[in-house]
Amino acid sequence: MKPRSSCSGGSNGALLLLLLCFFLCSSVARSQTTDSCTSTTSLAAVSRLIPFDTSNLTCLDAWTSQGFILRYGKSGNGTWRFVLSAPDQGGYISVGFSPDGAMVGSSAVAGWTTGNGGVGVAKQFKLGGTSPGSCPPDQGSLSLVPGTTLIVAQSSRLYLAFQFTAPAQPTPYLIYAVGPSGALLSGGYLVRHRSYSSAAVNYATGVASSAGGASSRNKWHGAMAGLGWGVLMPLGIALARYFKRHDPFWFYAHVSVQGVGFVLGAAGVAAGFKLHDDDVPGADTHQALGVAVLVFGCLQVLAFLARPGKASKVRRYWNWYHHYVGRAAVACAVVNVFIGLSIAHESAARAALYGIFLAAWVFASVVLEIRLWRTA
Repeated sequence: MKPRSSCSGGSNGALLLLLLCFFLCSSVARSQTTDSCTSTTSLAAVSRLIPFDTSNLTCLDAWTSQGFILRYGKSGNGTWRFVLSAPDQGGYISVGFSPDGAMVGSSAVAGWTTGNGGVGVAKQFKLGGTSPGSCPPDQGSLSLVPGTTLIVAQSSRLYLAFQFTAPAQPTPYLIYAVGPSGALLSGGYLVRHRSYSSAAVNYATGVASSAGGASSRNKWHGAMAGLGWGVLMPLGIALARYFKRHDPFWFYAHVSVQGVGFVLGAAGVAAGFKLHDDDVPGADTHQALGVAVLVFGCLQVLAFLARPGKASKVRRYWNWYHHYVGRAAVACAVVNVFIGLSIAHESAARAALYGIFLAAWVFASVVLEIRLWRTA
């Protein structure tokens, strides 16, 4: 019987020790490259490089998908302190301040590093448009405190710090952006962002809510409500008004289109109740009109179920009710679509596209109405 060698046992032990060290080092590295509102370790590591007090700041998970953490606070002299933390992805990071949630017209502070770690470049930019030439540096509406705007790289994260004075509170909307990797400036102007997100912020409570385009629930709400109330309902009215000579096609087409529009619109309203955008300007009007359109739609469904026969004496009054309630619903829906696009800060192209649809619908209705008068 051969004696058992001790070399294999020693090798296995050494291998296990190396693996343990590897996992420990990996966990330490991960902890150094992350930041959260529940930990102050990362901020404490760079606070000595920031020329203002970073203690007692309110913390927000500003942009979860990109790892943005925002800390802010107000000093007694009306000076606001901000520290934005984000992963270093080789591009710039920025936070913009907007009065209405739109990126164009806002003022942003952007920063990036110029080498391997250390202090980089941080400036204010005026976002006058979507092209680099319309975003000049060292311009904007923020009254930055001189000598307190900087960016620091630490453990694969960037910390953008700045102060500015404001008579009351900063603008209610914050816009976060991350630049493309390796591309920072174009002729001294800030290049277009790789991705962005916006939020409405209540500075007193530290609560932020989505202001637009980034929320999938918001997109579903807009798509379903806009298609149901704003597109299918007007088409259903046109079918009932101008195609009655094609009986019974017009009736079934009208009922089908209006039925699908009602289901989509009602689902869109239900999705809208879960958006929690009470602090967003215009949201109350949008919600009130949405509820009104839903009520009108329900009344139309009830009217269809209680529709009297053609020989009934009350059929004429039912027709009046059905026509005018339906038109009121469509009028409110059209207005609400534009209000919703404004609240969500969708691009002007989407509002223009819906405007083109309405113009085509109105033009076709005028042509068909003239033909209807001539054949009457």
